[in-house]
Amino acid sequence: MSYYFSKTVAMPFATAINHVTNKLANKGFGVLTSIDVRQVMKTKLGADFKPYVILGACNPHFAWRALQTEDKIGTMLPCNVIVTEIAPGTVEVAAVDPVASMGAIDNPGLAEVAQDVRRLLEEMVSEL
Repeated sequence: MSYYFSKTVAMPFATAINHVTNKLANKGFGVLTSIDVRQVMKTKLGADFKPYVILGACNPHFAWRALQTEDKIGTMLPCNVIVTEIAPGTVEVAAVDPVASMGAIDNPGLAEVAQDVRRLLEEMVSEL
């Protein structure tokens, strides 16, 4: 089982971040965090890295359901979506598969929530 699903799109990196953020919003997700990995690696390690942003996406409805089912699930929230430039004008978007990440927890109610979130994230990625 893969732990993510992805799609490659033809658009500038900054445009892709905005596009993904809007597509997430259309599925009920807000972006709680945005980590510019390239900038962090340059600042902390002096290392050069490709344009790479981690978006911490959260759908409050599903987060609430998950927390009601398994209160320590917050250790796996929010759902991460990465946007990375693989070539100028070509960007890969990848989203975590919550079924894979939460599958280690033996809780049928949580598995149901993870399936629902997976469906929305898969739709978001496929609609890019």
